[in-house]
Amino acid sequence: MDPETLPDELADALLGVQRLIRRRLRGGTSVPRLRGAEVELLRLVIGRPGIGISDAARELYLAGNSVSTLVNQLVAAGYLIRGTDPADRRAARLLPTPAAEARLREWRERRAALVRRQVSLLDDADRDALRAALPALRTLARNLHEETEET
Repeated sequence: MDPETLPDELADALLGVQRLIRRRLRGGTSVPRLRGAEVELLRLVIGRPGIGISDAARELYLAGNSVSTLVNQLVAAGYLIRGTDPADRRAARLLPTPAAEARLREWRERRAALVRRQVSLLDDADRDALRAALPALRTLARNLHEETEET
């Protein structure tokens, strides 16, 4: 592989895999689909219950008003509770509902099953190559995260 084209080819491959996973997961569910940003916010709130909107916006690299809009949609859908921060009555604290936790658990299970099925179709050499690439991909993700934090 040409080192000059590696960045574009890698970015295209990762984007393509992510897009196809999202598309495949949209089908086969009777509930209205959640957009990517909604899933990301739910994952964040489940992982950090009580997070504030501005902290969530910073963590997700989104504008505060964009997160506020997502919060309003997810509250209306019954997936988030917007509580009040006891230390600052003007600030909101976000909590997941049991419905959100169940929805995300079901999404993760479906995603894992989909990827497991597709990986099982690969030959041993391709599975080994994917396994060997995981540390480098994690480092790449960490570096991207740190670079974004610095800007």
